[in-house]
Amino acid sequence: MDDSERHSLQNACDELIRRQNSLLIASRSADGAVAISYAPYLREEAGFYIFVSEQAKHTQNLLVQPQASILFIEPEAEAGNPFARRRLTFDCRVLEISKTHAEYAQKLDGMAVKFGEIIGILRTLTDFHLLLLQPQAGQFVAGFGKAFTVDNLGRLQ
Repeated sequence: MDDSERHSLQNACDELIRRQNSLLIASRSADGAVAISYAPYLREEAGFYIFVSEQAKHTQNLLVQPQASILFIEPEAEAGNPFARRRLTFDCRVLEISKTHAEYAQKLDGMAVKFGEIIGILRTLTDFHLLLLQPQAGQFVAGFGKAFTVDNLGRLQ
């Protein structure tokens, strides 16, 4: 692959993340049952921060089994072929950020800038947890026969 094609593919990969405010999460319960859901996120170099209620099945799963797979996918309406939608997946380690940690308030302030006053309301609820989804490995699929390994920051390898 030449530099121009690599640059174009990297831009497409980056754009999948930039254009969305939420990510899809696959998680697993302690007894192995799988669940899929979504959450709005704040992206920083460490990974993807989500602020989620323990009433949600995915939050319960992530707290018990601190692993997840996350997905960013091209909207169907924009895809030329539903079998070849561009998509980016990451296998993630999950870390809970304690409410007493300085990073907690900082990340929620960042979410408030991105998502508005709803974060102020959610902050008052005691069942919400700030989780960091730390990508470990990933894959970007740009179409038929175009699958690429990406690093933890989403850079093509």
